[in-house]
Amino acid sequence: MLRWLEQVLVATELNLRTLPQRWVASVVAMVGVAGVVGVFVAVLSIGEGFAATMASTGSPDTVIVMRGGSDSEMMSAISRDEARVIQDAPGIVRSSATPVASAEAYMIADFPKRTTGTEANVPVRGVHPAAFEVRERVRMVEGRRFEFGRNEVIVGEGAVREFSGLDLGSTLKLGEGQWTVVGIFSTGGTAADSEIWGDAEVLMASFRRQAFQSVYARLESPQAFDSFKDWLTTNPQLNVKVLRETQYYEEQSRLLRGIVTGLGGLIAGLMGIGAVFGAVNTMYSAVSARTREIATLRALGFGGGPVAVSVLAESLLMALVGGTLGGVAAFVGFNGFTTSTINWQTFSQVAFAFAVTPALLVQGVLYSLAMGLIGGLFPAWRAARLPVAAALREL
Repeated sequence: MLRWLEQVLVATELNLRTLPQRWVASVVAMVGVAGVVGVFVAVLSIGEGFAATMASTGSPDTVIVMRGGSDSEMMSAISRDEARVIQDAPGIVRSSATPVASAEAYMIADFPKRTTGTEANVPVRGVHPAAFEVRERVRMVEGRRFEFGRNEVIVGEGAVREFSGLDLGSTLKLGEGQWTVVGIFSTGGTAADSEIWGDAEVLMASFRRQAFQSVYARLESPQAFDSFKDWLTTNPQLNVKVLRETQYYEEQSRLLRGIVTGLGGLIAGLMGIGAVFGAVNTMYSAVSARTREIATLRALGFGGGPVAVSVLAESLLMALVGGTLGGVAAFVGFNGFTTSTINWQTFSQVAFAFAVTPALLVQGVLYSLAMGLIGGLFPAWRAARLPVAAALREL
């Protein structure tokens, strides 16, 4: 066994020493692998960034109540009477005897994207005063909060960054009314940063809405969730679905993440075929150029196995270098890059940042090694079965 390993190391060292003589073909193969890994990681970072934005929204002691059977706020409807019953449920934090709960309306308005000028759906959320207590992370970065009872709105910094016409001081047409942007707010990169907020009562009148879409409430503790949920779901006056806010937004990200993962895998697979052919050609050329060296090693007593492993090691090394370069390029070029995409559950745009995570980089490197392994298999097999006598005649 020790002798076999020594033969592998010697043969691999000889292979690597001859790399400068074949640097053009080697660089082409590495660039091909780097391109595949870069695209693979960049595409998957879309799903990771969107999921991270949605998962960061909310806290475990905040709940959302919707109509039973609803998958999103867009599909839900909560009457005023139902909203009052929900707000009276036990377990909700009380502030001066008033429940920290906000019955909210969810609408959509079209605004042009800054990058393309095309119209896209921006969420418009009508809230009540308790909304700012329910969502404690809301802070104003410019201007002020809107005044209830007036046609004023505040806009999330993500929406301002991605869409035209939402800047501080702008006048918006929402529903049947004109609204003034009096402030820009931030929640630290959550989904709420893509929304427009205003007084629920005034917005609902402007959009001719009679029902709310949800009720957001802050519980006394995360442990109060089960009793709160049981009280609502067993109440004969209600037909509701109760979720932790974190769970709701995590579910919202699953569809897009699945689409992006499937698309990324398909693209990487198609590009990977080309990269594998490039690696095969490169390694076949390397084996052909080293026919005499391989024959000499075989004549000196080296087995076919160590020779084949040395060729595979060279292929894997080139793939590893290419995969690492592709991962680094994806991280530098895309990590933190901000954009917006549609939330397929609500058909509205959500601003988020690409997230090139360590797990994605590891996946990219592993994918590059798989390409290197496949690309080196047949050349390694050829090297191991190279007829020694025929090859020595070339000396």
